[in-house]
Amino acid sequence: MTDIRRFDHIGITVTDLDAAAAFFVGLGCEVEGRTFVEGEFLETVCGIPDSRTEIVMLRPPGGGSLIELSSFVRPATLPGSLTAMANEVGLRSVAFEVDDVHAIVERLAADGYGLVGGIGEYENAWRMAYVRGPEGVIVALAERLD
Repeated sequence: MTDIRRFDHIGITVTDLDAAAAFFVGLGCEVEGRTFVEGEFLETVCGIPDSRTEIVMLRPPGGGSLIELSSFVRPATLPGSLTAMANEVGLRSVAFEVDDVHAIVERLAADGYGLVGGIGEYENAWRMAYVRGPEGVIVALAERLD
């Protein structure tokens, strides 16, 4: 028996909450809620005294686990590596199955977001690309080639 019931959400800390939320909404996610969190609960969980953060919860199309975007009001958000590559330790990507990788890459490029590498195919089963979104977050786009 496992202690885990389900995968609930992934958390991403950003400096520009509006831009990051707009990026994911542009991919098809829906805003499920937006709020500020502070006080004893947040201080206990994140271990940062006197902290306050604003969060946006996003649900991907088709349901599933949520994306939590957070931006700290206090203390100030610390900079991370905006150019981290897949071989750097830490969370490196958020992945979505899509219908047309090429079309999404073109649309995101028009918005100023570029490929990390290129568009590749794996064993005639998947077409995939990494796009670097706001705050350096890598979004993996995977198209099933049936």
